[in-house]
Amino acid sequence: MLSENKKTLTNLTVPILSVVLGLVLGALIMLGFGYDPIAGYQSMINGALGSPFYIGETLRYASPLIIIGLGFSIANSAGFFNIGLSGQALMGWLVSVWVAISFPDVSGLILLPVSVIAGVLAGAIWAGIAGVLRAYFGTSEVIITIMLNYTALHVTNYLIRNVLTESSDATARIPEQASLRMDWLSQLAGGSRVNAGLFIAIVVTILVWIFMTKTTMGYEIRSVGMNPFASQYAGMNAKKNIILSMFISGGLAGLGGVLEGMGTFNNIFVQAGIPNIGFDGMAVALLGLSHPLGIVFSGLLFAMLKIGGASMPLGSGVPTEVVDIVIASIIFFVGANYLIRFFINKFSGKKDVKGGVK
Repeated sequence: MLSENKKTLTNLTVPILSVVLGLVLGALIMLGFGYDPIAGYQSMINGALGSPFYIGETLRYASPLIIIGLGFSIANSAGFFNIGLSGQALMGWLVSVWVAISFPDVSGLILLPVSVIAGVLAGAIWAGIAGVLRAYFGTSEVIITIMLNYTALHVTNYLIRNVLTESSDATARIPEQASLRMDWLSQLAGGSRVNAGLFIAIVVTILVWIFMTKTTMGYEIRSVGMNPFASQYAGMNAKKNIILSMFISGGLAGLGGVLEGMGTFNNIFVQAGIPNIGFDGMAVALLGLSHPLGIVFSGLLFAMLKIGGASMPLGSGVPTEVVDIVIASIIFFVGANYLIRFFINKFSGKKDVKGGVK
C-alpha cells in the first residue's frame, strides 16, 4: 500500500515539476533578453484571470482543449499516437457549420443536435480511416494521421471557397438557433465568448472517465494498449478495439472542432495552416497523464498560458513567443519524465536490491 502511495505521489509530481521547470526556463529566457519575468507572469495571470471577461475567455479556450485531450487519451490508452487531432477537429468544425447553414429555417431543437452529431461523426470517420488501415494493413497511424491533417486543411479551404461560398474566405454565420452561445453566460462572463461548450466539456469528461474505468469496452481498449498479444489470446478482438479507439478519439476531436465552429466563431473560414488546437489538445493530454481529471487541470493551465500570454506585450513588453517557449518546455519535460523520475527516486533514497538507485 505504501509503495502504491509513493507511485501515485511520483506520478503527480512529474507533471507539476514539468510545469515549474517550464516556467523557470521561461523566466530565464526573459531575463536573458532583458525582460522582467515577474512582471511578465503577472501580466499573464491578469490577462487570464484579471476580470470576468478574461476568465470567460480562458474557460472558452479550455473547453475544446479538454475534449480534444480526452480524445487523444483514449487512443493513447489503446497504444496509438493520434497526431491527426487537428485535421479531425477541422472536419468536425466544417461539417457542423455546413449542416447548420444548409437548414436555416429548421428549429433549433433539431438543427443544433443534428449539427453537433454530424461534426462528431465527421471527426470520427476521419480518424477511423487511420484506424482501419492500422488494424487491417499494419500501417503507421502517425504517418497516416499527419497526411490526413493536410488533406483536411486543403479540402476544407477548397470547400469554403468553391462550395459553401462564392470565392469568399469565410462562410455566412450559422443560424442563431444552431449556436452554442448563451447570452446569460456571456453576460455573466463580461461579454466573453464562453458558451455551452463549457458544460459539454464537463459532461464529456465524466462520461470518458466512466467509459474507460467502469465499462468492459473501456477495459478492453486499455488491455489492448498494455499488451495486444495477450489481449487477443484472452479472446479480445484487437482489430475491433483499434478501430473503435481511433473512432472515439476522432469523434471527440471533431466535437472540439464543433465548439469552435458553433460556439466561438459561429462560422468557418479559410485556414492559413493546420489549426494549433489539435496539437495543444495533445499536449494537454500528455501533461495530464491521459487521466480525465489531469486533462481538465492541464487544459485550464494551457488556456491560461494562451489567453494570458496575449496580454504580456501590453502589460510588460514581453513578446508572446515566450509563452510558446514555456509550453514547449513543459512538453519537453513531460516527454523527458524518466529524468524527473530518476532524480525523484535518487533524492528519495529509493534503491534496488543491488544498492543502486532504482
